Amino acid sequence: MHRIAGFIAGRRTSWITFVLGFVVVGALFALLPQAGTAPAPGTGLPSSAESQQVDALLKRFPGADRTVAIVVFDRESGLTTADRTAIASRATALAKRSVVPQAVRPQVSGDGRVAVVAVPLDAKPVASDPGAAAATIRGIARTGIPAGLTARVTGPVGFQADIGNAFAGADIRLLLVTALVVAVLLIVTYRSPLLWIVPLVVVGAADGLARVVVAAVAAPLGLTVDASISGIQSVLVFGAGTNYALLLISRYREELRRRPDHHEAMQVAVRSAGPTIAASGGTVTLSLLTLLLGELSGNRALGVACAIGVVIAIAAAVLWLPAALVVFGRRLFWPFVPKADPAAPRAERGVWASIGRRVARRPRTVAVVAVLGIIAMGSGLIGFRFGLSQTEQLLGNPESVQAQALLDRSFGAGTGAQTVVLAPTAVVQQVTTLAKDTTGVSSVAPGATAAGRTELDLQLAGAPASDAAFASIRSLRAALHDAGGTVATTLVGGSDATAYDQREAQQRDQAVVVPSILVVVFVVLALLLRSLVAPVLLLASVLATFLASLGLGNLLFQRVFGFPGFDVQVPLFAFLFLVALGVDYNIFLTARAREERVRHGTREGIVVALGATGGVITSAGVLLAAVFVVLGVLPVVALAQIGTLVCIGVLLDTLVVRTLLVPALVLIVGDRFWWPSRRDTVPELARSEA
Repeated sequence: MHRIAGFIAGRRTSWITFVLGFVVVGALFALLPQAGTAPAPGTGLPSSAESQQVDALLKRFPGADRTVAIVVFDRESGLTTADRTAIASRATALAKRSVVPQAVRPQVSGDGRVAVVAVPLDAKPVASDPGAAAATIRGIARTGIPAGLTARVTGPVGFQADIGNAFAGADIRLLLVTALVVAVLLIVTYRSPLLWIVPLVVVGAADGLARVVVAAVAAPLGLTVDASISGIQSVLVFGAGTNYALLLISRYREELRRRPDHHEAMQVAVRSAGPTIAASGGTVTLSLLTLLLGELSGNRALGVACAIGVVIAIAAAVLWLPAALVVFGRRLFWPFVPKADPAAPRAERGVWASIGRRVARRPRTVAVVAVLGIIAMGSGLIGFRFGLSQTEQLLGNPESVQAQALLDRSFGAGTGAQTVVLAPTAVVQQVTTLAKDTTGVSSVAPGATAAGRTELDLQLAGAPASDAAFASIRSLRAALHDAGGTVATTLVGGSDATAYDQREAQQRDQAVVVPSILVVVFVVLALLLRSLVAPVLLLASVLATFLASLGLGNLLFQRVFGFPGFDVQVPLFAFLFLVALGVDYNIFLTARAREERVRHGTREGIVVALGATGGVITSAGVLLAAVFVVLGVLPVVALAQIGTLVCIGVLLDTLVVRTLLVPALVLIVGDRFWWPSRRDTVPELARSEA
């Protein structure tokens, strides 16, 4: 690190590094393929999933490449004669667009307020542009209808269109809003009209480069990077990259107050902060790569994309940013240019050190109060719900959700969902009987026969992708399996079965990835801090933060935002980001405490470390929290929940856990915190400087 720091911050070589950074970034942008992103997330399920087996077998059936748009007409006061005439006319027009014209017939609800028209469509053009398909159907349905009669599109086509609209341009929107948030917070942090530009440009270039590299790597690995993954990647790169920049600049400014030569100051800053940044970023990277152990391809793609982004952010913060800062010199900090003054107040005499000394007076009291507060916040998890139905996954009450609500009220909650059973033709009657006897199955209709199997179309009583629908899928599969023989080879698929398989796969991924993250973080902390006690206490503090965040988040979601529960993806991703990023701040603090321990001992060392890192960690935490809140820009409940939970967790970690609980634990445990390593010998020069 000494040689690297010397080259990066050298009087001449800093210019070489600065220019070389632009050359490398530009060359990679020019040479690597510019692949696009998928507009919306796919199922991500492996081919072994039962619902995916059904999809594969359906390709052999006549008319297999079909989907359906459901048009819902309604008038709150009841359909008039003119309404019904217009609906019949619109059904005739819609039939011309359908692959099964004879099936396009209006059905009127028993209360006379709603009419529904199902329009079978060719699945391929719909899959390529569901928004255009829905717009076409919507336009035909609304042409010439009486005033006061509404026509909305739902069903598979309607929901695909609304999900696609939610993610349309998502990566660009998130990028722009994130960059704006980072710029504002950097200006507030540094109070300089110049300094904020350099880290923002460097981190922005790192994000752009990460997108290009991920696009080049994803295709050969068979991974699909959709707009949600690209958006989360940008948020993470900007958040983590700016955090690393804040840590480096803070140490650089600290050294500028001690040394007249800014080149020498940067060399010391890189030697001191560089390993910490690398260790922190390495922990995040390895934690992200544990997603490769998952079953869902979307989780694996997110892990690879974000890991690449963090590695590039580390390289930019440690190699390119120092050179850029040195090139512009002290004047970059104008109007608050740091001047070399050996008599300037040191970290141990600052505001944060004062907080540390207050903690040191009663560490046990502080620890008990902090733990009780965390337990109180975590109690908000009592009565939480896991999983959202299809209509609960989008914000803003889009058209497909409105139409599905009308169907639920007038025709039954399961109307609009597709459940397909492929039974061996020889036992189709037995399978039909079992299906009709399954709780939650409203109707069973026979379909086409091909390849020795017969298709049965089921309507469930539960709302699409709801707990009730999943219970029906689970019961039906169990009944078919328990029947044994040929009946047991029957497969259950369709939209509800796919959503159920996704939830089960997500839970399996969670069971594998969560302990893997804990192992990775423990090993990294043990190697970095050369201790076995410190990693246990730090991990315990981060886990406590995670549970408290879930508790507060659950209260916020249910009582303020009106979310009925957590989306299935949220616990895993919130755990991943909170543990990995939360450990970041603990690494910043304890790595500095280990450094100061040589001069001051454990007790005074943690106070000095808090004084030295308190300001920058708090600034970094507030910035990271604000950046993750940006995920709420998209009208998708899962992303809004992930962003909110990470925001809550990061603020708790920086303002409570890292400021109060961790120092209190270090003070209570004392030198045993570093066991089995022993305190290094303190040179006389270091003693005199201390």
